[in-house]
Amino acid sequence: MHRRRRTALLLSVAIAAAPLLTACGNDAHPGAAAVVGGERISVSQLENRVSEVRAAQRAAVPDDAQYAQVIAKSGTLPRDVLHTMVLDQVLHRAAQDAGVTVSRKELQRMRGGLEEQVGGAKALEAAWLQQYGIPPQRVDENLRLQLEAQKLATTLGTDTGKPAFWNALSEASKKLGIELNPRYGTWDVQKSSRADAQTPWVREVTAAGVQQTA
Repeated sequence: MHRRRRTALLLSVAIAAAPLLTACGNDAHPGAAAVVGGERISVSQLENRVSEVRAAQRAAVPDDAQYAQVIAKSGTLPRDVLHTMVLDQVLHRAAQDAGVTVSRKELQRMRGGLEEQVGGAKALEAAWLQQYGIPPQRVDENLRLQLEAQKLATTLGTDTGKPAFWNALSEASKKLGIELNPRYGTWDVQKSSRADAQTPWVREVTAAGVQQTA
């Protein structure tokens, strides 16, 4: 299980620790949840990704009461998902800049090893959904991201928890010129993590109401 723990730790760090991204308003990009490298991540794209997670959670937890508890524990899902979508692009850019690539064979090898450790494909998908909010159809995508992170760290002569790694992500984010819709929070440069925007006129619809991702 040691290899799985290392993989899980990497994912936890990637989700919890944001790179040094730029926080800007989105008045010039109506309907955008974020703009990364001049390309919009639309609100509808974000909502579709959130729906993927919710659908997977519902399929895994058919009991209404238990599902309500799952919703209550993941009320920030839209912000969390957007964070991951942006971070994916930042890491991919950093990997490209460093000449890092991931082959299909490497991805299959990693997934095969994890499946062997946890008891098969379904068990792996269930674990990634429960622990990280990654739906089954996004597992390969996420594992590719982790491989890029591991190989980038190796290329830099460091590991994913060290400043050199996150400095590379910071440089990539600057090149991408990231703009985040304040509705989904801001990026706290000092803490390298997402923070809720101080915008009292924005009303969040939480798990207590209608489905509302970082």
